[in-house]
Parts: sequence; structure tokens; C-alpha cells
Amino acid sequence: MSERTATITRETAETAIECDLEIDGSGAAAVDTGIGFFDHMLTSFAKHGLFDLAIDCDGDLEIDDHHTVEDVAIVLGEAIDEALGDRSGIVRYADRRVPLDEAVAGAVVDVSGRPRFYFDGDFSQAEIGEFTSDMARHFGESVAMNAGLTLHLTVDGENAHHEVEALFKALARSLDDATRLDERRDGTPSTKGTL
Repeated sequence: MSERTATITRETAETAIECDLEIDGSGAAAVDTGIGFFDHMLTSFAKHGLFDLAIDCDGDLEIDDHHTVEDVAIVLGEAIDEALGDRSGIVRYADRRVPLDEAVAGAVVDVSGRPRFYFDGDFSQAEIGEFTSDMARHFGESVAMNAGLTLHLTVDGENAHHEVEALFKALARSLDDATRLDERRDGTPSTKGTL
């Protein structure tokens, strides 16, 4: 199996981020963004997607959580894109729905190289600790735009913690499925011959 890893750094006036990603990992995570709930979600993303993920972010949390969440998503998307290379041999498509108690979330992904993002749903509470609930939607969009994914996310429930956690798990499971190598496939999964 080829080594599908990436190391990405990003430094702006708002954040400084280091990210290491291994697509074919075991679910190990070492995450520190300064936002407890976001760390929990990224750890869950790694665990359920079987990605090895290390993220360290020093962001301007004295303002709010927006720059930290957005920039981590940008870096993670770039890492996914780099680690996949030409996407040769991948399954490409996946569709997962994940429940968490009363909440259910779905993620449909095409690892196409053509970034698009669609979202349907609302979050029941505006904030979860120091995490703004709608940043989960923005996280998905930023990952999709920077990883070259067509991504459709849906969420429904009564508790924002459950809704967001189900969403991160659904995204992780669908990405794990779509990025797996298909031993029957020779080359890129496209009639164009490239993604």
C-alpha cells in the first residue's frame, strides 16, 4: 500500500496550525485547538474514520471560535487532498448516516476533485461550550472546498451536541469509505482518466 500521508502548516495573523494526517491509520488522534468541544469532534473524526490525525492550533480565541475552526478545516482539507495524491485506485463515492440518540446526520461524498458543498438542517442550540454550533456546517464546507470534495451534509435532532457529533462521525465514516483503495480498480475512478 502506498503511503498516503501529509503534513501541512498554515500561519496567518489569526492562527498558527500544524497538521499531520495519515489516511490509512488506526484512529489515533492528538488534537489541541484551544476549544474543548472542537478537540472532541476532531478526535471523534479521527477515531471513526480510522485516520491518524495530529493538529495543533494557536488561534485568536479572544475574538471567537470562527478563525480557529475555519483554518483547521482548511488545513485538514489540504492534508486530505495532498495525502490522496492523484486519487488512483480509490472507491471515490460513499454515503453514510449516523445516529446519536435522538439525532441523525448524513454525509454523501464524491472525492471528485471538484469542490461543492450542500447542507440541510439546523442546530437545536446556538452554542456547545465555546463552540458555535453553525461552525460545524462551516467546517464541512471548508474541508470540502480544500480537499476537492463534493459533499452533501444533513442533520436533524433535538440536542446540538448530539447533532454536531453525529455530523462529524458521518463525515468521518463516509470519507473512510470513499478513500479506501479498491483492489479491483486499476487507475483513477473516472472515465476522464483523472480526477
